Amino acid sequence: MSETTYVQLLYLACGGLLLTSVLMLWRRELAVLIRVFAVQGFALAVIAGLAALHHGGIELGAVAVGILVLRVGILPWLLRRAVAAVGPASRETRPLVNVAASLLVAAVLTLLAYAVSRPLVELAPAAATSAIPIGVAVVLIGFFVLITRRRAPSQLVGFLLMDNGITAVGLLTTAGVALTVELGVALDVLLAVLVLQILTGRMRETFGDTDVAELRELHD
Repeated sequence: MSETTYVQLLYLACGGLLLTSVLMLWRRELAVLIRVFAVQGFALAVIAGLAALHHGGIELGAVAVGILVLRVGILPWLLRRAVAAVGPASRETRPLVNVAASLLVAAVLTLLAYAVSRPLVELAPAAATSAIPIGVAVVLIGFFVLITRRRAPSQLVGFLLMDNGITAVGLLTTAGVALTVELGVALDVLLAVLVLQILTGRMRETFGDTDVAELRELHD
């Protein structure tokens, strides 16, 4: 693969990573959020695959396959099961911040990510490191989703969005992460999703809803 082709495909995949993050702020249907998350997982797998082809690392190829299986297959499947347990309330109807304001905040967070990442990019100028701000922006947007959505499944998507951004930063910073490290992180994320899925089901059975704001009534 030529350097020009590698750079173009890398920036295209990173652009898809950022675009899917913004789409998660725009759409409120949980089923749509899961599909967008799967597309983002594919973009992340492409980043890892390009690093494997460009640097010729077998471990990077294994990481790319692992990301593809986990973030495009297993995690979306688990999220769909969690949404199925939610039932009719499969839409985020009362986010703390409306769509227009959320998109404006996403733009501000992206600019902030470029500002705080500049020293790291200047430390080792390269095609991969110049895309690090996108990974940081995905982390910030994921955190914003996590704190502004009311329903537990939506917050779970925000948590996974943050993890995708952290993984992207790791891939872009070090030209890939060790297979054992990525495997450990993947198992942690999978365990967290399973636990949160169980908690979401219990909330639905006990309170009839997955709006975490309803839990504030428990202190009365």
